[in-house]
Amino acid sequence: MKIALVGASGNVGSRILKELSDRHHAVTAIARRVEAIPSLPGVTAVAGDAADPAHLAGLIAGHDAVVSALRFLDQEPQSLIRAVRISGVRRYLVVGGAGSLEVAPGVKLIDTPDFPEAYKSEAAAGSRVLDALRQQADVEWTFLSPSAVLSAGERTGRFRLGGDQLLTHAGGSSISYEDYAVALADEIESPAHVRERFTVGY
Repeated sequence: MKIALVGASGNVGSRILKELSDRHHAVTAIARRVEAIPSLPGVTAVAGDAADPAHLAGLIAGHDAVVSALRFLDQEPQSLIRAVRISGVRRYLVVGGAGSLEVAPGVKLIDTPDFPEAYKSEAAAGSRVLDALRQQADVEWTFLSPSAVLSAGERTGRFRLGGDQLLTHAGGSSISYEDYAVALADEIESPAHVRERFTVGY
């Protein structure tokens, strides 16, 4: 497939980029600084600004899918949605956050007493992105939330998928960047959550 990846140089984006490259997809890797994008087979590095919908639309046009791995505080959700719509690309996948996942009926992780204050702004912005996507009837979007802890680790290919509820295990709630990338790549290749949010965890 031909895939555009916005935010390809970040912690999550670079792992997604490697996973897609390893699966022999052709990836247009978009970031503000192309020198920060890893050099991998099948990858074309392109400088792009997600804040300019018309410019971004030109970069992503002609792809089978677009993935946004941008920090939520670094993006305007309607701007990115507009770029996808202008480009004519049907599939739009977003690297989501855990804050909007439920830990009990009607109770989101972000609203729990122990949620770190340092992450609240980013998590709240992520919830706004998800809300914006849920208003889109003409974009085939998918929002993949990680577990509470998303960090560097191993690519095991062994994990669980869920819906709107936080996945937990004996050690807490976690997923590696590498296994998150596997779950996202699987969804690109075999869409199972179109116009849905889902989550991945151990």
